[in-house]
Amino acid sequence: FIRMGLTVLYGRLFKKKVHILDCTSVTGVCLSTDVDTLLYHMNNARYLRELDFARVDFYERTGLYRTIRGKKGAVVQGACTIRYRRFVRPFTCYKITSKIVYWDHNSIYMEHRFITPKDEFVRAIALCRQRVINVSAEDVMQDLLTGKAQDPERGLGKPECPLEVLRWNESNEISSANLRNGC
Repeated sequence: FIRMGLTVLYGRLFKKKVHILDCTSVTGVCLSTDVDTLLYHMNNARYLRELDFARVDFYERTGLYRTIRGKKGAVVQGACTIRYRRFVRPFTCYKITSKIVYWDHNSIYMEHRFITPKDEFVRAIALCRQRVINVSAEDVMQDLLTGKAQDPERGLGKPECPLEVLRWNESNEISSANLRNGC
């Protein structure tokens, strides 16, 4: 609770605001309280917890959360998948990059990467669906895209849906159908 509040304040007061399609970065270190029972690497649950802080930083610096709340909406984590590629060992520094890769009427899709600065290796990569409630995600994104100075190199249009997002959504729909059918 305290760390979340500090993350919001730090992002609001001390970090540079960024465009909604920019990539943000937060840093961290794997402490002794973050490791699994074998004391060998960061616990898998800690990765997901750290993503929450990275997302809050992204929301604050891009104005995403403020825009959603301004339209009387809310945002919740709808789904997340993470692929672990290599351990984050105790006392290893890492950064988490966050960016929006796609959006549809109901959701915003974000990619997060855990990267060790020493070798720039992507230790884990996560794909998360942020479900926008009581407001269209398309409307929110349109407001954020048109509210900033135009950058001809960036483009202000909606990106193509990445194949991995498309297939991931298909998998989630199959899972939902199975659950509805009692499987």
